[in-house]
Amino acid sequence: MKAIVIGTGTIGMAVKAALRDHGHEVVTVGRQSGDFSADIRETDSLTRLFETVGPFDAVANAAGDVFPGPLAETSDEQWENSIRSKGMGQINLVRAALPFIADRGAFALVSGVLTDEFTAAPTIGTTVNHMVEGFVKAAAVELPRGIRINCISPTVLAESVAYHPFFPGFVPIPAAEVALAYVRALSNPFTGRVLKLYKTDC
Repeated sequence: MKAIVIGTGTIGMAVKAALRDHGHEVVTVGRQSGDFSADIRETDSLTRLFETVGPFDAVANAAGDVFPGPLAETSDEQWENSIRSKGMGQINLVRAALPFIADRGAFALVSGVLTDEFTAAPTIGTTVNHMVEGFVKAAAVELPRGIRINCISPTVLAESVAYHPFFPGFVPIPAAEVALAYVRALSNPFTGRVLKLYKTDC
């Protein structure tokens, strides 16, 4: 399998390593680093990327920013940038890749723990995560040619120590474990799933 991994941060690099460990060819994409450069906020950038990379079997996205703040104080810019990046960015990624991905190919997008659990100022993150997960569940019904789509929903990363104070009482998860969820989503014959890497009943 030839997989395109979008995002060169902690999760993206862990996904790259996990896919290679499982014998897959990996192409990395970042805004300013990786084998190719692209920005999920720019549809033209994505189209050029998929045209240039050539035939591929899978796309794993680990990119997309959210700009949180207390609801009463959030700005139009915070909402617009969050939706444009993590929300529409991932939707447009699938739309742009669809003409180029192989038959029976697979997409793995990313949401997060704020879909189900709330911390201080969660509203933007929760809203965008639901947008992504709703898209995945609906798109799974419509995608042609046997193409699959799933979503990875991690909690705060063990490696992201600076974010731990914003998730009090949450159990951090290693990026390597998140990466294995991407491998599972891309390699197995299920679709429309959200793989949640956290507990919601404790």
